[in-house]
Amino acid sequence: MAKLNPHEMFVQQLEEAAPHISAEPEYLEILKEPREVLEVTIPLRLDDGTVKVLKAWRSHHNNALGPYKGGVRYHPHVNRDEVVALSSWMTIKCATADLPYGGGKGGVSVNAKELTKGELERLSRGYSLAINRFVGTDIDIPAPDVYTNPQVMAWFVDTFEKIQGRSEPSVYTGKPVAVGGSLGRGDATSRGGMYVLRETLKEMGLLGKTLTAAVQGYGNVGGYAHKLADLVGLNVIGVSDSRGGAFNTKGLSYEEVSKFKRETGNIKGIKGADSVSNEELLELDVDVLIPAALEGVVNAENAPNIKAKVVLELANGPVTPEGEAILNDRGILVVPDVLANSGGVTVSCFEWIQGRTGDFWTEDEVHQKLDKKLTKAFHEIWKIKKEKDITFRQAAYVRAVDRITLAMRFRGIWP
Repeated sequence: MAKLNPHEMFVQQLEEAAPHISAEPEYLEILKEPREVLEVTIPLRLDDGTVKVLKAWRSHHNNALGPYKGGVRYHPHVNRDEVVALSSWMTIKCATADLPYGGGKGGVSVNAKELTKGELERLSRGYSLAINRFVGTDIDIPAPDVYTNPQVMAWFVDTFEKIQGRSEPSVYTGKPVAVGGSLGRGDATSRGGMYVLRETLKEMGLLGKTLTAAVQGYGNVGGYAHKLADLVGLNVIGVSDSRGGAFNTKGLSYEEVSKFKRETGNIKGIKGADSVSNEELLELDVDVLIPAALEGVVNAENAPNIKAKVVLELANGPVTPEGEAILNDRGILVVPDVLANSGGVTVSCFEWIQGRTGDFWTEDEVHQKLDKKLTKAFHEIWKIKKEKDITFRQAAYVRAVDRITLAMRFRGIWP
């Protein structure tokens, strides 16, 4: 079977949930494609004086529930299909978490690790300039994603405001607190994932037991997932980044791993741990597998070898439809990305609200609001899952698409 691209993955997931969704077929057809996609080229002058021309995109999928919302990633594998798929998943994710947003996503095809700080700033300002007419506080609100961070968001918003000639901090979220960001945004994706995992383990009768975990990916999301694993009593015994990983049956200390990575740029080779490849890490004998890197890492080829009881999708689309079908048949529960990693966009919404009202919430307030929102979403989706006897992902899609299509029905179909 030919490998599906990310957009095809989204369409297949939507079609698998369709029989359980109470919406007219035309609304589902609309959701299969983005409303519009901006494709631009960005000339980037490097420090040596040469110019590199980069391709970039911003996709607007659906805005029935509110302005478009979604991150911007810098990665050499970024392409139109990926950006469209990610914007589609954002539509579902925002509806899953009951946020007043539709789905958007952006990206630049570039290896950000090869850029100097000056080159990264010029790229970021160039991208912000290119999408300037496409974004706004009530139009499209971008945020960080793979290889972008609060500093990049600060460059984005500064460029936007200089062009517009006015202050509009809520046009971007995930900013540094000093530039209008929110406390609690840095670890929000991973923290939200742990809240969802906690409720999942409760329903499975596993919460409070000694459980092991492996985390693939050690960027912002994967690193914080390791750090926050204690929230649900997980002993993380395997971690990896793009260069490989480490494994120790006794457990891996977050402090030791993060210190080693800061000093060496790697995880592989850490003292007292065995080295493993990314592929091997996915197949470790653990209770919880946390893919926190890129899409499609669990697929038809390796799904028969996955040993975890639960797969928590902190990355976007890390389990392919074919891989998920195999996991479901084997009794392995997949906690879908549209719920599992919705903590980031939820706290982005909190940042957006604070920026618009001039309010400022404490970190404890942010954590409490996040916990309450995702716990409520979890139990509503779990109820649908049990009542309809469908997969966790299908239940999430049912809840989200019913909400989206209700808004579309009231609005009507209009060009």
